[in-house]
Amino acid sequence: MKSKSPFLSLALALFMATFAIAQNEEVTIKVDTLSQNVYMLTGQGGNIGIYVGQDYVFMIDDQFARLSDKLKTAITGLTDKPIAFLFNTHMHGDHSGGNANFNSETVVLVAQDNVRDRIKSNQEKKLEKGEITAEYLSKMLPEVTFSEDITFYDGEETIMGFHVHNAHTDGDAMVYFSQNNVLHMGDTYFAGRYPYMDLKSGGSINGYIAAHKKALMVINDDTKIIPGHGRPSTKKELESYVAMLEEIKNNIQVLIDEGKSLEAVKADATTSSKYDASHGNGFINPERLRETIYTSLTEKK
Repeated sequence: MKSKSPFLSLALALFMATFAIAQNEEVTIKVDTLSQNVYMLTGQGGNIGIYVGQDYVFMIDDQFARLSDKLKTAITGLTDKPIAFLFNTHMHGDHSGGNANFNSETVVLVAQDNVRDRIKSNQEKKLEKGEITAEYLSKMLPEVTFSEDITFYDGEETIMGFHVHNAHTDGDAMVYFSQNNVLHMGDTYFAGRYPYMDLKSGGSINGYIAAHKKALMVINDDTKIIPGHGRPSTKKELESYVAMLEEIKNNIQVLIDEGKSLEAVKADATTSSKYDASHGNGFINPERLRETIYTSLTEKK
């Protein structure tokens, strides 16, 4: 077999570099005002929450590292107050990839215990390959972690972070701003589309539904919800979403009880067809959702 032409390799490398630059240039940071003090930033990756407090900014998630400068510019367009806290809702790179770029002597990174463990494990693999430095790894890691709940106080505002178990991952946390009545749900909620449950990182369908029910206990009809992906949402929409997931889960459980195989369940569109047109056109298509739920319900704990 002939080896690839060096000119083709160079052309491919130039194409990939140009594509990466163009991809970054095309990203526009959009700002939604949800309350007097809370904003949602949308770019590429998970939705970001920004709370502008009396003296500082409380930031939730930070998308990809390549977008950090754009995000910083967008935040300075909202306020000249410094970022004091950066809260990771979970470990995935589209929510925590910018940690090192935002981390500083004046910024404290916060996350659930499992988030630090998983980010550390992932970054150590990159360190072993020489892709990052030890200093970069250190700056990626949350400096304050919690097991179940953590609370911040800023004047009249109470900011509550709480862990939900084995939902999207094993380290998911939601953040509720009580006075502003805004809840950031991270990837425990994909508004308007089927969810992604990372089973290899501790996610599960039962935990995902339980997370929604916990959120519904906290909020009211006027609460603004920041989903991990999708547009700002409401309690009514979240109630419909969890009802959808329970219906699809129950339909698949019936097939499991009948002894149907994974391939049979993946091919049986009747279990989710009621919602496929409205929710199945995102990152997770109907077949993949059925596969994930089947696997989650049948895997040995």
